[in-house]
Amino acid sequence: MNRELIAAIDLGSNSFRLQIGRIVNDQIYPLDGIKEAVRLAAGLSPERMLDAAAQFRGISALRCFNERIRDYPPDAVRAVATNTLRVAKNAPHFLVQAEAALGFPIEVIAGREEARLIYVGVAHTLPNPHKQQLVVDIGGGSTEFVIGKSFKPIALESLYMGCVSYSLKHFPNGRIDKRGLREAELAAQKEIQTITHAYREIGWEEAVGSSGSAKALVDILELNGLSDGGITRSGLERLRNLMLKAGSVDNLQLEGLRPDRLPVLPGGFAIMWAVFQELGLERMAFSEGALRLGVLYDLLGRYHHHDLRDATVSAFVERYGVDLAHAREVAATARAFLLQIDPAAADEENIDRRFLEWAALLHEAGVSVAHSSYHKHSAYILGNADMPGFSRMDQGRLARIVLAHRGKLARVVGLDPESAEWRLILSLRLAVVVHRARDGRGVPPLRLKREGRGYVAIADSEWLRNLPLTASALEEEERQWQAIGQPLKLRVERASARSAAGIQGA
Repeated sequence: MNRELIAAIDLGSNSFRLQIGRIVNDQIYPLDGIKEAVRLAAGLSPERMLDAAAQFRGISALRCFNERIRDYPPDAVRAVATNTLRVAKNAPHFLVQAEAALGFPIEVIAGREEARLIYVGVAHTLPNPHKQQLVVDIGGGSTEFVIGKSFKPIALESLYMGCVSYSLKHFPNGRIDKRGLREAELAAQKEIQTITHAYREIGWEEAVGSSGSAKALVDILELNGLSDGGITRSGLERLRNLMLKAGSVDNLQLEGLRPDRLPVLPGGFAIMWAVFQELGLERMAFSEGALRLGVLYDLLGRYHHHDLRDATVSAFVERYGVDLAHAREVAATARAFLLQIDPAAADEENIDRRFLEWAALLHEAGVSVAHSSYHKHSAYILGNADMPGFSRMDQGRLARIVLAHRGKLARVVGLDPESAEWRLILSLRLAVVVHRARDGRGVPPLRLKREGRGYVAIADSEWLRNLPLTASALEEEERQWQAIGQPLKLRVERASARSAAGIQGA
């Protein structure tokens, strides 16, 4: 397969999309795309359970995508899921089947991370990205608002309103009347009011719409002579009157109105109307760039070793006043321990190694909250803060590793016994133990190796004799790991004895 091809999959609340791009001189040229109208949000019950029919539609779409990308290497594909899978209580069950059908991992991303990726995609399609832009993306279950300039977002928000959810709630069976339309518009304005003041304070030079609802509205307004270009306030007013006159989506006779957009048009329109009203817009341009293009460019950064996650970790180190010299020393020792029990971690891009290094650099972030139980505060920050570049699952993994780096291992005992995270937890715990004195002595003479279902830590006797607190802490580690059924044995040897054993073995 051509290594210059990369693929993004967007599991949206209305549609699932596959976008394939070709990398040419650090730019991405869209090569192929597939869209499946899954309407995942339509299968979400009031109790936030995804019904069987919606799950079946989603799995079927992903099987189709698999046929197109099954030969791609793992680092050339990124799949992200948005609002419906953020809120569905049975999303974990669905994702197991979804990943099997697609053949690649699926990341559920937070709302602001979705907004960031949308902006990245839109910015790469704008004629002048150095203008300050307001980008509005109406999705099936959420709407993202971004102000950005020169490829960098300034403000990011995701509001819980989308064309599928609003169409189902306010326009049952496609019926459009004054009361339902007004209720939908007011509900959307109420949501937008939470960001109106802050966004108007920042300001923008141009407003840009992206994704399906904006595309549908642009096509309808332009092809029916309701607008002289783009989405305009006057054009929306004319369309509003036409929709009310029709009384139902089935009675709408408009050029450019695709059958797959028809059921969700009223909800998308109501949200766009509210955006214009609340933010005082007169005109909005349209961009073909959207989430999937942003995912491709983010993937391109990782492909060329410009991983946004590294920048995010550095920003968090600074924000939370982490002792960077100590964190780096812990990271270096944890990495050395991991290499001893997992040779694959010798690769600098090994994902387990990267997560261990990030966790080590951020394990003391919670000290900024309180030193007591700081690991719990650190885990809370990493699990709940907005971390650009990290998916929700990424953040959950970081939070678990950091939560388990000290204290009782029982807190994470629900983790699969075969999970690679146990190796990361062990490496970080031991690194923290041996560097508790913060003496800057570097990687200690302590070796790790696998033994059966557990591990052996081999310590140099001379080194350990002068460190009674460390010896006591290592003995406590033995008890902690024994208690969860993954024994860690501490073995003390003289360096000379190990050298002699090595000579004899030779």
